[in-house]
Amino acid sequence: MIEELLVAAAGAAAAIAVYAGAAARVVKQYERGVVFRFGRLRDDVRAPGFTMIVPGVDRLHKVNMQIVTMPVPAQEGITRDNVTVRVDAVVYFKVVDAAEALIRVEDYKFAVSQMAQTSLRSIIGKSDLDDLLSNREKLNQGLELMLDSPAIGWGVQIDRVEIKDVSLPETMKRSMARQAEADRERRARVINADAELQASKKLAEAAAVMSDQPAALQLRLLQTVVAVAAEKNSTLVLPFPVELLRFLERSTVGPAAPVTGASAVAPAEPSSAAAVSEAPAAAPTPPTPQVGDAYPNGAAHAAEGVEPVGDLTGASVEPAPPEEGA
Repeated sequence: MIEELLVAAAGAAAAIAVYAGAAARVVKQYERGVVFRFGRLRDDVRAPGFTMIVPGVDRLHKVNMQIVTMPVPAQEGITRDNVTVRVDAVVYFKVVDAAEALIRVEDYKFAVSQMAQTSLRSIIGKSDLDDLLSNREKLNQGLELMLDSPAIGWGVQIDRVEIKDVSLPETMKRSMARQAEADRERRARVINADAELQASKKLAEAAAVMSDQPAALQLRLLQTVVAVAAEKNSTLVLPFPVELLRFLERSTVGPAAPVTGASAVAPAEPSSAAAVSEAPAAAPTPPTPQVGDAYPNGAAHAAEGVEPVGDLTGASVEPAPPEEGA
């Protein structure tokens, strides 16, 4: 009798253990459990931890509540300004209602993926190339709104959408590079012209100051010499301004008045008969004319039959007139 009771107790314990093993479930912290009893949804969603179901009657479906990172395959499309591009993106979403995610849509991950691809193609067709390259924040917000509207009914919330890369044809890349180079060159020329304008104004002010004080020009010249000589050059090329010559000419007082080219110096008359007798024999030969502006003029007078002037330097020598009775 006792043995039969022990066997029955052991069988009951084994049945309870089997039942407990079949009914026990563990829901992780990032999951939620949705129970279907005879195919109908139970109102209570099982929280994380240990839970029990009726074996053979209930079915427990675990839904991951973590944020899912889903890459969107590259989509090729034509922008509004007729440029062919390839754009790929990434979608971050999570399940906010586990029951709705299982009931409203067959596979919510596949549904979100297809919706993201179609929305990305739509965004490409509605945008310009400049918007795709420089105004991505606005496009990301528009793409997020397009995905979030149908996903709300699926128990899914779109957390963030980002456009990763925009692939352009090689011809378009070269065109954009030329455009950027031309724009930078234009800005460089504008900056150079502005610098030249400012420099010209400063130089005009400096010239006005130097015109009032001519000595400032000489001081500036000496500063230039010092700056060039500091480089330890063996050859020094120094410009000599005409204004400095004029300044030196005004500053210098000559002992005698300059002799003009039109004046002629007449020799003193001889005072003795010996000088008179030697004058014709010792007549000075005219000097060789200097090669300058007067030389071509003398050649022209000779061609016209005009006797050229002997001395072209401005001082002519006439022979002494002979005395009467010589």
